[in-house]
Amino acid sequence: MRYPVILTDIEGTTSSIDFVKDVLFPYARERMGAFVRAHGDEPAVREQLEAAARDAGLEGACDEEIVALLRRWIDEDRKATPLKALQGMIWEEGYAGSDFVAHVYPDALDALRRWHAQGHRLYVYSSGSVQAQKLFFAHSAGGDLSPLFSGYYDTTMGAKREVDSYKRIAAHIGVPPGDIVFLSDIEAELDAAESAGMATRWVRRDVDVLPQGATRHPCVASFEQLDL
Repeated sequence: MRYPVILTDIEGTTSSIDFVKDVLFPYARERMGAFVRAHGDEPAVREQLEAAARDAGLEGACDEEIVALLRRWIDEDRKATPLKALQGMIWEEGYAGSDFVAHVYPDALDALRRWHAQGHRLYVYSSGSVQAQKLFFAHSAGGDLSPLFSGYYDTTMGAKREVDSYKRIAAHIGVPPGDIVFLSDIEAELDAAESAGMATRWVRRDVDVLPQGATRHPCVASFEQLDL
């Protein structure tokens, strides 16, 4: 087996960016205020609210100010860990209420199942919180995919464009970086993973002509073209 471990991004890779931006983000934005009013005294929620305020230099801000900050971060698509944690909590209520199911491309669904059956260990690395990732794959249009995955990583491991993030992930999994192939639609993330010693595949679902030769990363238009 060339790559015992497959590490994959979500948005634009296994799943449509549109689902995240047009469904998940607006859902969390609309409900952020009501969620904070209902759950703001719970320790897990309060921890993230205080972390967001601290990150923005707003120590001592009231909850309304923090909610306004969080909504602005959603509009800016900020990869802020406290925001991602709170979004995950809100989305949990949405999944539980069957307000939506997560999108997964059919070719990704087939490949993930096939790789798991072949004995590959599958992991996720996304800017969304680990909680949000677990919810995403447990409530997908293809059913509960969580049994396919051995683990999940988010920005608590570091930013996705930083080399050390991928070194930490490899160390946590317990394999040499060369045993891991990372799948993503973002070239800068692939550059970081490659610099950490991982193999890479650039998933380019948005182009008709793949830029082979213009990048160090082998390019594919779908998971059907991946030979791992």
